[in-house]
Amino acid sequence: MTTVWASLLGFALAYAGMACLSFAMDRHHEQLTRGRDVPARRRIVLRAMGAVLLAASVVPCVMAWGPTVGPVAWLGFLSAGALPVALLLPYRPRAVAWGAGAAAVAGGVGLVPVLAGLLR
Repeated sequence: MTTVWASLLGFALAYAGMACLSFAMDRHHEQLTRGRDVPARRRIVLRAMGAVLLAASVVPCVMAWGPTVGPVAWLGFLSAGALPVALLLPYRPRAVAWGAGAAAVAGGVGLVPVLAGLLR
């Protein structure tokens, strides 16, 4: 796996995970849906999806940079993924949601060959 591919996958998955975690909060969910509170089931699903996406973003980092530098790169991608969410959320919450959905799908599809290589 090249470092460019790992960077793109790590960033996409971290961005989608941070967006899911932010939409699980009342304030940001209200910005997105104009609803007052997040239903309990939706909050649990968004938190679980965010945690899974953030955990999945560590895989390409460790595959590309190894077990010593990979977690450090992953922490950098967590910060880089949170930055656009934090900057765009007050102004364009729907764009953040659409971008997170696209990033989650692209990251998941891009992660399949990586995981298939692990199973060989």
